Amino acid sequence: MAFISILRKSGSSLAPLATRLVRGQRNYHRALFTAKTHSNLSHSHRISFLSPFLVPNLHYSSASKKPSSDETLLRVILSEIQCLQETDDHDRVEQIPSDFPFEIVDNPGLQTLTLKRTYQGEEIEVEVHMPDLVTGENDDDPDGDNSEKASLSSLPLVVSVSKKDGPSLEFSCISYPDEIEIDSLAAKRPEISDEEIAYKGPSFVDLDEDLQKAFKRYLNMRGIKPSTINFLHEYMINKNSKEELIWMKKLKKFVEA
Repeated sequence: MAFISILRKSGSSLAPLATRLVRGQRNYHRALFTAKTHSNLSHSHRISFLSPFLVPNLHYSSASKKPSSDETLLRVILSEIQCLQETDDHDRVEQIPSDFPFEIVDNPGLQTLTLKRTYQGEEIEVEVHMPDLVTGENDDDPDGDNSEKASLSSLPLVVSVSKKDGPSLEFSCISYPDEIEIDSLAAKRPEISDEEIAYKGPSFVDLDEDLQKAFKRYLNMRGIKPSTINFLHEYMINKNSKEELIWMKKLKKFVEA
């Protein structure tokens, strides 16, 4: 009985201690939960605070996609390239006539080509420009010229005839099938630069008619004649098609980049 009484006294004395321990543990866990919750809320608050600075990164990643307008442009360019490739002109190789008097210097990507030859000690150089094409008889004539030439394609030329280490004559011409017209004539000297003002003579159409004919024969003897011009017309029409195809492919490459 004494032993049981001792146990009861010990239990009654330990109960308040156990209750305090349990309450302490509960308070400890509650404090941990509160601190963790506060930490999570603080972290969430920091993310919310920084989120305006993170949004541009999301927009930046989506900016790598090409706009629909670029895709539309690319489809149109590809269609144009296909049309050009289906023509007969872009890959045609012109057979140079055996009696063609000039060396042809044609660099892809340029809108002109150069002809060169030597004739009786003179250096002759011709700069040939892209043709002014007339596609039909109903093309409008901006100058109101109803002559036959208004319905013909033309080819601009600049012909330079130079003496060795000496002066030169420069002819600006417009050529039509089987015919060449001289627009202007300038006498140049190597010691006078193009930037300096020099007297260029009267307008070619104001010269005496016999003098005009003599200069045309002068050019004819140096290779500027109808057979040369007719070949150049065909050559430059084909060159125009080739250069347009090259240009379209450059546009395609840029849009795809």
